[in-house]
Amino acid sequence: MDTGFIELTITNGVAHISLNRPEVFNSFNRAMALGLQQTLDACETNSEVRAIVITGKGKAFCAGQDLKEVTSPELNPGFKKILEEHYNPIITRIRKIEKPIIAAVNGVAAGAGANIALACDVVVANEDASFIQAFSKIGLIPDSAGTFFLPRLIGFQKASALAMLGDKIGAVEAERLGMIYKYVPQEEFQEVVNKLAFKMAQMPTKALGLIKKTLNEALTNDLETQLALESKHQIEAAGSEDYAEGVAAFLEKRKPVFKGK
Repeated sequence: MDTGFIELTITNGVAHISLNRPEVFNSFNRAMALGLQQTLDACETNSEVRAIVITGKGKAFCAGQDLKEVTSPELNPGFKKILEEHYNPIITRIRKIEKPIIAAVNGVAAGAGANIALACDVVVANEDASFIQAFSKIGLIPDSAGTFFLPRLIGFQKASALAMLGDKIGAVEAERLGMIYKYVPQEEFQEVVNKLAFKMAQMPTKALGLIKKTLNEALTNDLETQLALESKHQIEAAGSEDYAEGVAAFLEKRKPVFKGK
């Protein structure tokens, strides 16, 4: 599937989504933003897809917004439309799709590109990748949920400094800070991403979706509300086919075959 500037391939239960504007470091224009939303919707409803990988073509993951679009009298959709119709719906989809989403950060992730990556469930970065809250450099504030996720990932003080100063953070430092899951040497990057995605696609993805829902709520719930939510989702997980298969496989001393149901 090729939706404008988005490429999609599905292999062994894994949807590989590639941002495909390498000549501008995969910066977003309206067509690419709407194409990514359409592609995520297709992955959500496709029962064959049990895990999703988002990456970038070429040397960059995503350089954020295409500034040529917002400075063009003919093309500029305006910031209200960019936020409400482009980035906010992308972030909402990433968090609401009940399937694991891996950001495979193959190069620079700047501005909205960085924050889209950080909204994913697992972030794996090439050791040469970098993350930049580039907004302040042109007089803007972090969007695409950067002010929501970044302080929760690395703490308020560090997030405040990175948002204000726009420092470039390398992949090694990003892992040390807890911003990402792990960094991987360049020569191993694609293999590690593929193995991780395949592993997650073979797991009890019904439970992974419930983990995601429960973690989403934990960002704003108090303790009592979260305990009640855990009970609700645990009871739902315990009624799944995957749970029955997992227990049976454990008792029979064999490898389980999960179906995400």
